[in-house]
Amino acid sequence: MKIRTALLLTAGVLAGCATSTPDTSTDRSSAKALRAERRADTRHESASGASTIDGYKRDLAMRISDINSSKVYPGRPQALLRSVVVLRYSVDAQGNLLRSEIMRSNRDRETESTALASLRSAAPFPRPASHLVRHGKLELSETWLFNNDGRFQLRTIAQPQMDQ
Repeated sequence: MKIRTALLLTAGVLAGCATSTPDTSTDRSSAKALRAERRADTRHESASGASTIDGYKRDLAMRISDINSSKVYPGRPQALLRSVVVLRYSVDAQGNLLRSEIMRSNRDRETESTALASLRSAAPFPRPASHLVRHGKLELSETWLFNNDGRFQLRTIAQPQMDQ
């Protein structure tokens, strides 16, 4: 009887120590949200080391590509692109995205939407050097080069296109 009671007590203690299987989809989404929040905090607090507009554009192109890496084409863009979207946007002295607009497009709504969303998801940006900011903002433009699969590269940091 004592052995049986000891076994039941041990089984109860072990059952109390067991962990349940975590809901990995919830854990993944909350971890993803936390990483995005940390990235946003880091971007907003940091300043770009670029002293020229071209250097700052490269910093932003790298940031946009890093944050949207699943949408970025890793190799050379194809010879005939699906779409070319040019956005003009403004950044304030703190790195906040003030506005964005489509300057050029072939009216492919999906690629226009992807370009705008990828820009917005990367904001706020690192603060630009104070001498680059005029009247409280810095006006920039960037070109999104889309392959047939809907992924893009930014012209500022893109590899050369494949030969036809």
